[in-house]
Amino acid sequence: MALKRKLEETDAKFSEDVATSEVERHLAASSAFDKLYAPREKINTIVVDNFPALGKAAAFRFLEWAQANPQGVCSLPTGKTPEYFIKWVQRVLREWSTPAIQEEVRRFGLQPTKPNLEGLTFVQIDEFYPISPEQHNSFHHYVMEYYIKGFGLDPNKALLMDCSKIGLGRQEQRFGITGEPEDHLNADKMEDVWPGGQVDLTLRMREPTTRLERLQQRVLRQVDQWCSEYEAKIRALGGIGFIMGGIGPDGHVAFNCQGCDHHSTTRLDQLNYASQAAAAGDLGGIDAVRRRKVITIGLGTITYNSECVAIICAAGEAKAKVVREAVEEAPHVNFPATALHKLPRACFFVTAGAAKLLSERQLIALQKLGSVDAQVVERVLVDLSVRSRKKLVDLTSEDVAACKLASCVVGKAGKPLADLAAMVRDSLIAKIEKGSHVHVDKKFLHTEPHHDDIMLGYLPAVLRNTRVASNEHHFVCGTSGFNSVSNKHMLMLLDRVEKFLKSPTWRRLCSAGYFSATGEAALDFRRRDVWKFLDGIAAADHELRDEGSARRLVFNICDIYGDSADVEASALLDRVQQLRAYFNRQYSGQKDVTEVQTLKGSCREFEAECVWGYIGWQLPNISHLRLGFYTADIFAPEPTHQRDVMPILKLMRDIKPNVVSVALDPEASGPDTHYKVLQAATAAIEQYADEEKPEDLTVWGYRNVWFRFEPHEVSTIVPVSLQTISTLNHMFLSAFESQRDAEFPAYEIQGPFCDMSQRVQVQQYDMIETCLGYEWFHKHPSPLIRATRGLVFLREMSVVELLRESRALRKQTENA
Repeated sequence: MALKRKLEETDAKFSEDVATSEVERHLAASSAFDKLYAPREKINTIVVDNFPALGKAAAFRFLEWAQANPQGVCSLPTGKTPEYFIKWVQRVLREWSTPAIQEEVRRFGLQPTKPNLEGLTFVQIDEFYPISPEQHNSFHHYVMEYYIKGFGLDPNKALLMDCSKIGLGRQEQRFGITGEPEDHLNADKMEDVWPGGQVDLTLRMREPTTRLERLQQRVLRQVDQWCSEYEAKIRALGGIGFIMGGIGPDGHVAFNCQGCDHHSTTRLDQLNYASQAAAAGDLGGIDAVRRRKVITIGLGTITYNSECVAIICAAGEAKAKVVREAVEEAPHVNFPATALHKLPRACFFVTAGAAKLLSERQLIALQKLGSVDAQVVERVLVDLSVRSRKKLVDLTSEDVAACKLASCVVGKAGKPLADLAAMVRDSLIAKIEKGSHVHVDKKFLHTEPHHDDIMLGYLPAVLRNTRVASNEHHFVCGTSGFNSVSNKHMLMLLDRVEKFLKSPTWRRLCSAGYFSATGEAALDFRRRDVWKFLDGIAAADHELRDEGSARRLVFNICDIYGDSADVEASALLDRVQQLRAYFNRQYSGQKDVTEVQTLKGSCREFEAECVWGYIGWQLPNISHLRLGFYTADIFAPEPTHQRDVMPILKLMRDIKPNVVSVALDPEASGPDTHYKVLQAATAAIEQYADEEKPEDLTVWGYRNVWFRFEPHEVSTIVPVSLQTISTLNHMFLSAFESQRDAEFPAYEIQGPFCDMSQRVQVQQYDMIETCLGYEWFHKHPSPLIRATRGLVFLREMSVVELLRESRALRKQTENA
């Protein structure tokens, strides 16, 4: 059976909608799948090859709509999702008359007349409240930069959200019981209304108890009135004609979170935890997000115009679950995007990774296969075992018959179910046995994009192989990680430094040249920073721990700013005050100057040295590359060979490793940090293998908490005991101080990343335990297996296999 179905097999909605959009007709014809598989799917969905193609598809759909509606009303998204959408719209408008763009216009079915966007009315979708539009991380700033200016839209026709003013309108003079004016009921700045940005929505329902609360209640009601008027303005325009958006981790569209009424209108609201965590990177940490609220258009606002073209874009496997729910579930408040089912011109534009859980498409892809290999059988039977909560060998023909995917695979495999189940069982056991093996006489080069990726991804495998004295380990982080260090954390470290600079220990160390030494002596002193920190951890002596981190930060300040380390410490104390003033005046998420970025990154580097110091590894076996592609810009540059590949290649030439690890994430929402480090590492490994031609070079592919392998994708399953889980948590919480408060957390759990890592490992254990049975683990002759309460999944590869995997991922991520 082909992936495509004949048009008459689809419903009328599909047929009618294809006719209304030549762009979607072209996209559907070019895709491996049809646009709709009713009745399982409730909304049109187009699968494109990769993230850039997603932006290109949305750009041509928008321009098609703009040609037909030159005076229309549009709403466009912020963030990283529209990166290629923006680039393609600007390119098409700029190069309209060139042969290359004219060919694209012809292919996508646009009209020959160049679109003119000046007549469009732009409606801002959402915004944090309160926030100044001058902040570079405000959505207002983004809209002005990339849409009003970038697309040449008329600012006088735009409906925007300036959340530094909404609700501040002065009211009529009121007088208190003494006859004096109630001056406190008026304010000129949001800071006077919401100190620290903390908004209390309970004042909508309760009586204020202070003068400040009376002011806040008045402003809240003014904001609510503003939202009502904003909604009325949109409806007076006939509603929104074109809206493009992403979909959040809880399925939110705009800031309409899970549980939101499908008839909701523009309002001031608060985010749930999942949405707060997703927004933490935008605002410089979850603490800043929690204090603020959001103004958002409602689901009812979007669907008010029944002719609205609503395009929801999703890229990467992390979005697969919410995409499946939005496309396949019936309308329900648990799934905000299902409100769009009523719009005949609504459509999901998704990548293959985001579409991977759409059941009809999975089935059609399987039906297309001429035969199925062992990996496909393992994928489907493991999934059936977990869903049925049965051991693999206990699966029955009735279980298979109840699952379309399993029926298809078992039928194509041409073997009895019992044989297939036994094959999958044996495969899982072999992977666990491989993960229990300890290497000897090996050199390991562990690479990570961020400083905690190795720990969160596969620390149990590291621990097992560091216990053998003949093994040598090197740890290298690709980026400096400054984006994950909050200003609040830096202020805490500066307090430690100030205390240290006034101590007798400072004078003794300064006299001994502790901070001015060079060469091997300097390296030894930097090791002593780590030893002092870890001594404090071991002794539960916070002052000793703090002194260790203060020593390193003083050295870093001297190194970055050129300050002298003299006994009086006057220059350093002045620098501390300057830095303290700097961090206090920076708003959360504001881009730092280069020196501060370096200083923040050096704090993360010290934390990583402390982590590996736990297990006896220290400088120079720990390397900090600070690859140049890593920036604070929303659209960061791509890696280059000289800047980003050569540092890794030089390490490989020096170390001559037998095992190299890489973070092997699947297709994501564009070329993110993990992806870029993988491409740089792959290029270095390829060149090294070509130069040295090593016979035993093995690559370990791992994933941390953001993405997960499925059992069929891996070669090695590493057992994890409670003792190891406890060690991981203690190492993380003690050494990664900047991450302890989880300012940039995972959306799936409220807590530090080590909690998320533990959850992933335990869930993976639960999956395999279901497949093999409880008794296999707990009656096993090996105490290592009996002690297992978590599992780590790894993919062991040759260099050729890594190159094939990396190139496939590059095609998914970059090639438009």
